[in-house]
Amino acid sequence: MSDIPGETNPVRRLLPDQAETTVAEQLAGLELRELAHPDRPYLILNFATTLDGRAAISGKSGAIGSGTDTEVLQRLRTRVDAVMIGAGTMRAERYGRIVSDPDLRAYRESTGLTHDPLGVLVSNRLELPWDAGLFTDGGGEVVIFTASEEEPPETATPVTVIRHPEGVELDRGLKWLLDERDIKSVLCEGGPTLHGRLREGGLADELFLTIAPKIAGGEGPRVLEGALADIDAVELAWLLESNSELFTRYRGISSGPGGA
Repeated sequence: MSDIPGETNPVRRLLPDQAETTVAEQLAGLELRELAHPDRPYLILNFATTLDGRAAISGKSGAIGSGTDTEVLQRLRTRVDAVMIGAGTMRAERYGRIVSDPDLRAYRESTGLTHDPLGVLVSNRLELPWDAGLFTDGGGEVVIFTASEEEPPETATPVTVIRHPEGVELDRGLKWLLDERDIKSVLCEGGPTLHGRLREGGLADELFLTIAPKIAGGEGPRVLEGALADIDAVELAWLLESNSELFTRYRGISSGPGGA
């Protein structure tokens, strides 16, 4: 295994076995490309939630998780071919370059992945913050699935627009990523509506869920939003803990048409 760069946070692994480890060590062995389906990439979801189920506060997720949660997210980005984001999340979070640390980009290459993960945006109306760093940095590449006939502005980061005139079809988009770009693993970072659509369509395989030791109260989005679907039983693949914060990995979260 290649050397893992950067400082890393210690965590206790509680399942499947008990051990002292680090975020970097735990995620280094995550090999997802080999799990790709014949007609789509292997797709994982990542989110953080409070104990009372809040997935965002004032429209953003940053106030929920800790620095350890941030590291989990950053290192998940080093283990996938592409990172998928919904338009609402892009507007709220204003993403910059997906892997901002050059050492982590080099680490991706050392493990056989491309320098930058492909950025994948889902935006029916193509209403995006074009001045955000994801578009102005010039690193990597972005693919946008949209129903809009509008043309995007010129951006420093190369942008490819794929149009679905009747509304973005996620199964079709994922198949395009596999067939046209050899994308075999995708990390979806939300938001909740996009997560819900993927799960309802049987297009999501795993959920990496951080459970923060916080109670927020009030109303707000959950990890998954959308129409009521069948209730799926899931498998807990691992459980980590740090300062009362839990980091979980669940398999078998979709049982729809494209599920396992």
